[in-house]
Amino acid sequence: MTTNEYLYDTDETNRRRHLAYGILREPPAPFFSHQSVVLRVARLLGDHVDPRQLGRVAIAPVDVILDRERALVVQPDVLFVSTGRLSIIRDQVWGAPDLVAEILSPGTEKHDRGEKLGWYRQYGVRECWLVDLYGEQVTLVDFTEGLPVERIARGAQSIRSAVLPELELPTSRIFS
Repeated sequence: MTTNEYLYDTDETNRRRHLAYGILREPPAPFFSHQSVVLRVARLLGDHVDPRQLGRVAIAPVDVILDRERALVVQPDVLFVSTGRLSIIRDQVWGAPDLVAEILSPGTEKHDRGEKLGWYRQYGVRECWLVDLYGEQVTLVDFTEGLPVERIARGAQSIRSAVLPELELPTSRIFS
């Protein structure tokens, strides 16, 4: 399937789906606990971003076209696009968000930590949060310096974002 077929020849849906090099993948709906954490992460980011007018926060399903020619379209659980890059947002996001958060589920964790994280790095996402719902920890993967730097936060430890440097978020607020 091409990117154009995906975007314009399929019905609009609230189902999460990804197009990976021409192959459409439609996983089942996430568990309630997963969606609760998605909403909490989005609220916490939005509460930081919105009053400071730093950009826009969105949650899945929203298509992020990383590579139109190679038919690579993803739907991060949560994404942030900075004010200076808002032009990439049209009906979809045409390019890499500045920050993405993936809430890990048993069925998607391997894909999210492996192939998807590689795509984010390759196509210019600056930071990725891997939120481990069951381990109650966040692995922050910082791509801003070239090679990825991973930092793990759990419990009362704070998430410190390179993309949002004024954000100091105790990990416990995500899982409370």
